[in-house]
Amino acid sequence: MGSNVKFEEEFIVNNSGLKLYTCRWLPQNEDPKALVFLCHGYAMESSISMQGPATRLVKAGYGVYGIDFVGHGKSGGLQGYVPSFENLVQDCSDHFTKVCERKENKSKIRFLMGESMGGAVVLCLHRKMPDFWDGAILVAPMCKIADHIKPSPFVISCLTKLSYIVPTWKLIPGNDVIEAAVRDPERKKEVRSNPYWYTGRPRLRTAEQLFSVSMDLEKRLNEVTLPFIVLHGGDDKVTDPEISKILHESAMSFDKTFKLYPGMWHALTYGEFPENINTVFNDIIGWLSERSGGPNSRLENASKVKEDRETNVTYHEKPTTSS
Repeated sequence: MGSNVKFEEEFIVNNSGLKLYTCRWLPQNEDPKALVFLCHGYAMESSISMQGPATRLVKAGYGVYGIDFVGHGKSGGLQGYVPSFENLVQDCSDHFTKVCERKENKSKIRFLMGESMGGAVVLCLHRKMPDFWDGAILVAPMCKIADHIKPSPFVISCLTKLSYIVPTWKLIPGNDVIEAAVRDPERKKEVRSNPYWYTGRPRLRTAEQLFSVSMDLEKRLNEVTLPFIVLHGGDDKVTDPEISKILHESAMSFDKTFKLYPGMWHALTYGEFPENINTVFNDIIGWLSERSGGPNSRLENASKVKEDRETNVTYHEKPTTSS
C-alpha cells in the first residue's frame, strides 16, 4: 500500500453482540474530499479483496470505509452464514452513519459503493434512509440472480422449506462462483489463496435470504431515487446485466448512469485484466469527481448535481481484452 494511504482496522460489536471487523483507508496528508462506504460481495471480505479498489479511491482523494458482514472475513458468526439480510443491512447502517456523524465528517459528501451482493446491501441502505446518502456506485448489483446460476423453482421451493429446519447446512447445488466471476487467471489464484474468502457451498438460510432480497429488489427498482452509476460486464454469468439496464430505466433518480462493458465478467473491480480494471475505475472516479465538492459542500453540491446532471447510458463499443 502506498505511503500516501493510511490504513486502520477496528472491531466493533453489533446489536446481537457479535464482533464485526471494520477498516478504513484515508489519504495520509490531506482531508478527504468525500467519503466512500464499501459493501463487499457474497463470500468476500474487505481488508484483502477490497484493498485494490480502496487504494485507487484514496489516491483520487477519497476516504474509504469497509466492514466485513456477519459470517464473512474477520467478522464473527458462522462462516458463510447470513441468518438475516435485514440485520446485515442494519449492521452496515449503524456503522456507516456513526462514521458520517463524526465531527470531521459531518459536512462531507457520502457515497455508497457495493459489488454484487453488496449492491443489494446499498439499495437496502438507501431504502432505509432515502435522503441520507448522496450517491451510489453499483458494480454488477445483485438485483436478480442470473437464471443459469439459480436452481430450478422446484429446488428453490424445497430448499426454502429446508432452510428453516437446517439453516446452516451446505446443501445448495451450484457453480463455482469464483470460476464464474473472476476472469483473469492471476486474480483467480489470488482469490483462491485468500484465507478469509468463503469457498464452501452456500448455506441454506444464506441462499434463501439472497434469493428473497434479490426478488424483492427486482420488484421495487422504481423506488430508487438517489444519484447512481451502475456498471456491469456484458458477459456476467453471476448477476444479470439486463436487470442493471432495467434498474437504470426504472429508477426515479434524476441523476443515473449505466455503463455496460462488452466481454467483461462479474468481478469488474478486482477480477478483470488490469487494463479493464483501469477502464472501470476511470469511469467510477470520473463519476465521483463530478459529484464531489469541497469538504463543506454537501447541500451545495447536491443542489448543483440536481441542476446540472441528465440521465445517461454508455455502452463501450468493444470489449477490452488481454491476449
